[in-house]
Amino acid sequence: MDVSARLVDITTLDTDAIVNAANSSLAPGGGVCGAIHRAAGPELARACALVAPCPTGDARITPGFGLRARFVIHAVGPIWSGGHAGEADLLASAYRRSIALAEANRLHSISFPAIGTGIFGYPLESATRIAVDTVRQEVAKAASVSEVIFACIMDEALALYQRELASTTR
Repeated sequence: MDVSARLVDITTLDTDAIVNAANSSLAPGGGVCGAIHRAAGPELARACALVAPCPTGDARITPGFGLRARFVIHAVGPIWSGGHAGEADLLASAYRRSIALAEANRLHSISFPAIGTGIFGYPLESATRIAVDTVRQEVAKAASVSEVIFACIMDEALALYQRELASTTR
């Protein structure tokens, strides 16, 4: 099992799947979601419309279209409401469901953005801890998924992911 963090544009990664930090309607949005939709092309929005809506904490899968990745897993994280509305459980669930979809499709590699930390406002440090802990637990049980990349778009996120990965290495 290889779990790492990189400072990279997720749309350029050649993993079996990349994860989109999606909204529940799976519509093109801003941030990572907008970048993925732009890179994949208009077919992605049409495919998303066929599998929408997606509840918070869940995920859906579509082809990758114009991306290097064969698939896009659209995971809906929670909107931060101060931490007392089940946000941690919903965020962990979005990561679990993403790994489950990768497993169901016998994928070997998957790349994640920092789900929920953009416009949804989840604090980056606690979101990083949840992401790393959940992914490590799920990949340890996985039969097919053996490589996970946390795609970071800024140095601060990369440093947090690297610190968390180092502190949880077994």
